[in-house]
Amino acid sequence: MFYVATLIAPPDRPAVTDTLARNVARYLPHGRPVDWLAPGIATDIAFLVDDADSDAPTQQNLLKDLSADIRDIIGGEPVDVVIQPPDGRRKKLLIADMDSTMIGQECIDELADYAGLKSRVAAITERAMRGEIAFEPALRERVALLKGLPISVIDTVIAERIRLTPGGRTLVATMRAHGAYTCLVSGGFTAFTSKLAAMIGFDEQRANTLLIEPDGKLTGAVAEPIVGREAKLDALLDLSKRLGLERNDTLAVGDGANDISMIKAAGLGAAFHGKPAIKQAAVTACIDHGDLTALLYAQGYRREEFVEP
Repeated sequence: MFYVATLIAPPDRPAVTDTLARNVARYLPHGRPVDWLAPGIATDIAFLVDDADSDAPTQQNLLKDLSADIRDIIGGEPVDVVIQPPDGRRKKLLIADMDSTMIGQECIDELADYAGLKSRVAAITERAMRGEIAFEPALRERVALLKGLPISVIDTVIAERIRLTPGGRTLVATMRAHGAYTCLVSGGFTAFTSKLAAMIGFDEQRANTLLIEPDGKLTGAVAEPIVGREAKLDALLDLSKRLGLERNDTLAVGDGANDISMIKAAGLGAAFHGKPAIKQAAVTACIDHGDLTALLYAQGYRREEFVEP
């Protein structure tokens, strides 16, 4: 069975050299010539796994081993590797996490800073994202600490604290230009996602709803049911059914433990600068160095095909 290994470097650090690409191609079983997607930034290397190793568990273990071996060849260079079958690489559905994925911050932590509780809330956030505590009770606990905060603070946080992750708008614009549907799904809040999804260019967004007092202050509660790990998976499955898509048509990306279910269910599930738990789940598609355009190279897009918003 054929596979393709894509080597990807950050756009501002072209570290995929001819020598590195050739070394990886020589290592891979029946490795084929290098196909450059962007000189110095991304290249595809096709290879063949013998049919004797074609049962799913054996194949998956082999790909994990190959990924680890390629990373050893890469060494300390800022180069990511994504391994997948070559068929159906261009996905028709993108499901993306927001906090620490499409943006560089955790919105609830930035809100907590205005209540003088950022370190306390951030510690809970980190444990939840690492999968050390359940997401839903952790969210309720953090939101309770925000009681009394004026809802107007959210606009201030977006304007002063939130920064879009490099490459995110290009990722969404390029996929949409080629017919894909895009959804921002977050364990955060619609007060953020509604604005940020529009800024980035998503077709739709799903998130939790903060409850607000008549005087415009947070009640310290969030509407139930909470959008968490299983709700993110449900979004992937619901949209796939609505759009008539197969699993292989889908791409999911996130950074934390509550993204694992959707990552595992997607045709291509990617961990973006992820916590250890999600990197274990997405071992053949971990983006640790590149920006979000890495997910375009992973789909086989060439640099000249990118759509700049």
